[in-house]
Amino acid sequence: MNKTLKYILITVVSLAVIFALLLVTVAFVVNPNDYKPLIVKMVQEKKQRTLTLAGDIKLALFPKLGLNLGKVSLSEHNGTAEFAAVDGVKLYVEWLPLLKKSLVVDHVTVDGARAKLVRFKDGTTNIDDLIKKEEESEQLKFDIDGVKISNSTFSFDDQMEGRKLSVSEFGMRSGRLRDATKTDISLDFNGQMDKPQVKAHVKLDTGLLFELEKKHYAMDGLDLNIKGDAAGFSNLDIGLKGDVDAKPETAEFIAKGLKSTISGMRGSDKIKLKLDAPKIELTKEKVFSDKITLETNIEQVKGAIKAVLTVAAMEGTGKAFKAANIELDVDGKQGENAIKGKLTSPFAGNMDTQRFDLAKLVANLTVSNPKLPKGQMVVALYGDAHADLKKQDVALNMTSKLDDSNIQAKLGMTQFASPAYRFDVAIDQLDVDRYLPKEAKPKTAEPEKPMDLSALKTLNATGSLRVGTLKVSNIKSSNVRLDVKAVGGKLDVKPLSANLYQGSMDGAVSVVAKDTPQFTVKQNLRGVSVGPLLKDLTDKDMLEGRGTVSMDVAASGATVSAMKKSLSGNASMNLVDGAIKGINVAATLRNAKAKLGALKGEQTQAANAAEKTDFSELKASFNIRNGIAHNNDLFMKSPLLRLGGDGDINIGQSSINYLAKATVVGSLEGQGGADSGALRGITVPVRLSGPFDALKYNIDFNALASEAVKAKVEEKKEEIKTKLQDELKGQLKGLFGR
Repeated sequence: MNKTLKYILITVVSLAVIFALLLVTVAFVVNPNDYKPLIVKMVQEKKQRTLTLAGDIKLALFPKLGLNLGKVSLSEHNGTAEFAAVDGVKLYVEWLPLLKKSLVVDHVTVDGARAKLVRFKDGTTNIDDLIKKEEESEQLKFDIDGVKISNSTFSFDDQMEGRKLSVSEFGMRSGRLRDATKTDISLDFNGQMDKPQVKAHVKLDTGLLFELEKKHYAMDGLDLNIKGDAAGFSNLDIGLKGDVDAKPETAEFIAKGLKSTISGMRGSDKIKLKLDAPKIELTKEKVFSDKITLETNIEQVKGAIKAVLTVAAMEGTGKAFKAANIELDVDGKQGENAIKGKLTSPFAGNMDTQRFDLAKLVANLTVSNPKLPKGQMVVALYGDAHADLKKQDVALNMTSKLDDSNIQAKLGMTQFASPAYRFDVAIDQLDVDRYLPKEAKPKTAEPEKPMDLSALKTLNATGSLRVGTLKVSNIKSSNVRLDVKAVGGKLDVKPLSANLYQGSMDGAVSVVAKDTPQFTVKQNLRGVSVGPLLKDLTDKDMLEGRGTVSMDVAASGATVSAMKKSLSGNASMNLVDGAIKGINVAATLRNAKAKLGALKGEQTQAANAAEKTDFSELKASFNIRNGIAHNNDLFMKSPLLRLGGDGDINIGQSSINYLAKATVVGSLEGQGGADSGALRGITVPVRLSGPFDALKYNIDFNALASEAVKAKVEEKKEEIKTKLQDELKGQLKGLFGR
């Protein structure tokens, strides 16, 4: 913004120089309009710009040198496009001061001024030729009795930063503009900017004093008001009053009676801020301030929050100043949630190094909610914070106590314009579930809301989180480690490791914040007891066993349902010494033997949690495409059975359609019944189908009976064959007498 103002001022001064050139040129002619071509040629040769004088030039010589121009325009350098123009200019100058190289202007009136400033990608501007110093000259002093500017427009196209700024309906009135002389000035204009988006009306009234050689500027009785919309805020109303005295080159600043109010809306939230700073004095020799107070109030639909920041009186020098205490009080309520907290610390700083410290930071925070354990959560924090403005770095070191959890953290941020965050957090134990409300089952199905990952698009963060013991979503783990990197709209968590359920886990997760978010997961579980894990995770007892589970999958979608339906990749498992819950194949086959003659067709039975089929080994791999996991290499081994199969698990629909084929290879004895020689070698088809929470098993008894008959026929054939062979041998012996 400072550079923008600088360019505008340079443009105004440059235009004034051109007008002065016109004034001097025509001062001694009778009819200045006869010299328009000469003036145009002079500007073209000297500045390589086209000057267009559309109106008459009116000249007054006495008692003051006066110039009245109609419409005037100036082109871009070496171009025909309009750079600047005015609808009318009136200028009156005192004669005698000109002889002393002092410009004393009685008054200046400008109407309908227009200027287009451009900063190109290489850093050059379209006014470089106007401000180029071709020769050394003594500075011309100026003295203007009054200025009036109306109906003017300025624009600034900053191609280097990729943003545009415009000022319209610009109006200005001033008293005498003279070095080291106090004057009154009034500005009124509309401003607009695209990055960030700003649209506002600005009004300024102040007493102004400037000393150009000393580069000293002061505003007395400053009254600034800005109304409009900016950066997501609407109905903004910003007011600033007080007295300000500044020397920017030596970083000296003095303010008295500084008061500011800000109000506006962000969505449905009403926001109000109030600043009160009776006196601030910042110089190399002295730093002083009375107590400074900043109060913030936010009113929301279901609550409100109030925060008050108080900085005690500061004193010292530019190299070392301090305040006995900085205090922040927060009190808020949102629905059933209430928050109350206080942060305190002594404050110290150094203006030369621009380093500021909160050496003994103490914070206490209480969050109340009837659903929390004991109705509230209490957090105590101790540490120190440091800010180095030259290096653009902020750091916080802290230890904290959250109920039973002890937390140590190092947090930091660099690059204020585009913040880059860093963190290193260690927690001895953490039960996340105790702080999450239990999910209430909705009475009616509500449409899913798309995930909002917009914050990830601009997030730049790296760090590590370590937790000794962790419980989240009822899953218990230990030695948890997450290394996080977020940049350019992509979040990577690698490694994501932990010990859990007698085994270990390691892998990686990534999220890409696009219009349609993308997710990838690579995870390996080794030596894990899957039964307790699944029971804790899903509250369903479906499988027992211990071994390895791995997955490498990707998904995309703005909702969980869309992600499940797009899931693709591969997964596999290799378990030993376990059981499939819900069906006892041995008992089912034993019953089938007893009723083999009576059972026909397909018999359906619901899964029974009390039933299970033991195995010594279970292997399977899954090819996952568009939310459907296909398996065709199932291998389950037990003393009684060999189990294979082929089918699909529809992850998007949370259902299964799978045909398992159980082959009897052993004895049913010891499986809850007598031996079943009749079923040995028979393959029994079992179809699993239905939603996950209501699985059904269909056994094809027609096929089972057919297999049994075939086995019986084969058995009889072998028996007859053996008998015939024995009889034939006997007859042959009798025939040959052997």
